[in-house]
Order: sequence, then C-alpha cells, then structure tokens
Amino acid sequence: MIRIIFLVIALGCSAAAAAQSGWQRTLPAQGKLGVLGDPAPLPMVQVNGEALRFAPGGVIFDQSNRTIVHAALPPNASVLYTTNTNGEVQRIYILTPDEQRALERAGRR
Repeated sequence: MIRIIFLVIALGCSAAAAAQSGWQRTLPAQGKLGVLGDPAPLPMVQVNGEALRFAPGGVIFDQSNRTIVHAALPPNASVLYTTNTNGEVQRIYILTPDEQRALERAGRR
C-alpha cells in the first residue's frame, strides 16, 4: 500500500515538472519592440533612445515572467512594450533570446 502511494506521488511530481518545462508566456499582439537605454528616474524609461513616461500602475515583467521594479530594469535589454491611451508605457516585457528571434522572424522589428 505504501509503495502505491509513493508511486502515485512520484508520478504526480513528474507530470508537474514536465508541464512546467514546456511553459511559454503569451506576449501582447499590439506590443512594440524596443531596446532599453540608460536608467532614467521614475516615472521615465528610455526605450530606443527616447524618454517615455511609465504609466502609474504600469508593470514590468522579467524573462521569467516575474514582476520587477523600475530600478531593476537592465540597460540594453530587448523588450516588448505596450502603451495606454495617453501614450504612457503600461507594460514592459524583457524578452528572452528565443522570444526575440521569434518576433523578428514574424516580421516585428
């Protein structure tokens, strides 16, 4: 009986690990590609050499899809960003090399 319980737990853990290894995040279709510049004081952010205002309540996602603070933005990172109706940066996604290649192949430069 104990062996059966152990087997069920082991199979459950291996299934969960297999599911996580194939994880892929969904990036917004209306996003714009850019490269971060030098760090700028909040609420500004440098993208493609242009100073843009970071929206109140804006969110930054790192390559593992975790949220990070403005001060943790890595300079010269490739990003996909979205803007709100006021033209402020609403979301920033720091791209993995695979995501960047996929977007470039899709013609989103």
